[in-house]
Amino acid sequence: MKISSNFDSGNIEVVRLESATDIQLNIKKDNNSDFYQWFHFKLETSAGEEHTIKILNAQQSAYPEGWKDYNVMASYDRNTWFRVDTDYDDGPLVINHIPEFDHVFYAYFVPYSYERHLDLIHSAQLNPNTQLTTLGQTIDGRDISVIQVGEPAEHKKSIWITARQHPGESMAEWYVEGLLERLFDLDDATSRLLQQKAVFYIVPNMNPDGSVRGHLRTNANGVNLNREWLTPSKENSPEVYYVREHMLSTGVDMFLDIHGDEAIPYNFVAGCEGIESYDQKHSDLETLFKQSYAAVTPEFQDEFGYPKDEPGQALKTVGSAWVGEQFKCLAYTVEMPFKDHNNAPDVDYGWNDVRSAKFGADVLTAILAVVDTLR
Repeated sequence: MKISSNFDSGNIEVVRLESATDIQLNIKKDNNSDFYQWFHFKLETSAGEEHTIKILNAQQSAYPEGWKDYNVMASYDRNTWFRVDTDYDDGPLVINHIPEFDHVFYAYFVPYSYERHLDLIHSAQLNPNTQLTTLGQTIDGRDISVIQVGEPAEHKKSIWITARQHPGESMAEWYVEGLLERLFDLDDATSRLLQQKAVFYIVPNMNPDGSVRGHLRTNANGVNLNREWLTPSKENSPEVYYVREHMLSTGVDMFLDIHGDEAIPYNFVAGCEGIESYDQKHSDLETLFKQSYAAVTPEFQDEFGYPKDEPGQALKTVGSAWVGEQFKCLAYTVEMPFKDHNNAPDVDYGWNDVRSAKFGADVLTAILAVVDTLR
């Protein structure tokens, strides 16, 4: 029996490996940080036996409430991921599983590999009126890439979409993959009309270093990128620094920052109610976007989510708050669950990669509903 995590986004530490029913593990912390929750490892064992895997330090993780009613994801081929029985009672996270094959992967959510990321961005440039630009390099020397879809023109709006500031929230890049696939389908009337009305600037992975390292929330330096937007630096947060500089050069009429939430079992958005320039027009745009998204898919709802900030109390270092204030535009953080979307639950798979991609494709209809009134 063997456990390994020496691969892209791998994260686990073996504490004890005595038998199939006595496997004890810990999740490693992000580098230079106390954040941890993401795990991804492979178990090599004998199929057909009951296995009990305990993650001992779950209770001290960044978001222990995320383990309640959560089921771990597993895969034999790294393509199809399903849920396995998991227990948590304010102690270890206990995975109970009888593998059908000798090799099985477990992860906090469906991984989105760096190789798949490279395939995504480089195949995107093959589409008409699409340009792939390298804005700079990360701490570990990886490209910070933006995909521009459409040619700028005076009448066109600038729509920015960023994903995976927090690398463990891999559903965010699955969301972007689905969005791009639909946006490039010019037989789709929504995509065709949007390209006539707007230019898209899309960053599928804001934090490739953290993604490869198996981090939950930070970059290679241990910096939470979604707290860097007011004063980013090339030394600590080049990912935000270079994206922010490009935003200042293109302007922004709408911004979506795609994330995952550990605890809340719903899809929702967090807006800009707390920024100083928030006004009735901003409120009307938010309402129209939410109503349009909910009309498109039952995977979106607006009843459950984060408490709204009081006027003037938004955290200015957060991406959506900084962009909303800087450009006086519609700016949302989109949140998806690690568990399931309880308004449309799936017992076998929960919220997963496929649903994330479909949810990303559906947002284009909501964008079309607001694009003419963005400015």
